[in-house]
Amino acid sequence: VFGKDITLILILNNLSFDHKSVKVDMSASTILYTRRAVAEILKATTSVDLGSKQGKHIRLKIPYSYYGKYLTTDKRIQVTALCEVLNMHGIKLLVEKTIILEDTNIIIKIPRRVVVNKAVTLEISYANPLPEPVNRCVLLVTLMNQQVKIHLARLAPKERSKIYFEFTPRRTGPLQLQVDFSCDKFSHVKGFVTIAVAPA
Repeated sequence: VFGKDITLILILNNLSFDHKSVKVDMSASTILYTRRAVAEILKATTSVDLGSKQGKHIRLKIPYSYYGKYLTTDKRIQVTALCEVLNMHGIKLLVEKTIILEDTNIIIKIPRRVVVNKAVTLEISYANPLPEPVNRCVLLVTLMNQQVKIHLARLAPKERSKIYFEFTPRRTGPLQLQVDFSCDKFSHVKGFVTIAVAPA
């Protein structure tokens, strides 16, 4: 989840009866959706000895403080591990994983029944998932082809807050509400909900 430390586990298994030594070069970079690298955020090297038919786990931790300021709006991190079996004529294995961090910041609560031409109040809650405060918070609400920009107070680390938004639907049927939350540390955290508007 965005704002939290990331823990990955690389599992190495020796499928043979021979003892093996493996050198593992690990790296992590923030990337765009096109897989183009933005910034390298972690580099580590370790060696593992594997006995006959033995398996071992290598844990890799990427703290938020490493990736936070380098993450793009795509919220993607690519991790690679180049495993080289020593004394085996340079046998190498490359393992890659792309991590897409999830947002859990926006929660939209709507009444059980929404009726046309009758005012309705929604509850929109938003959060700062980071271990540091955020400023210049803005909520952009899009509904019925109109946008409302709401400037919000700063949020303390891990703080969740909420606002109430009132509108009157002018037609029956499905209506989509979209919310976009931005601040000085991250941007375009989105939430949306489809509202079923009933006849009067």
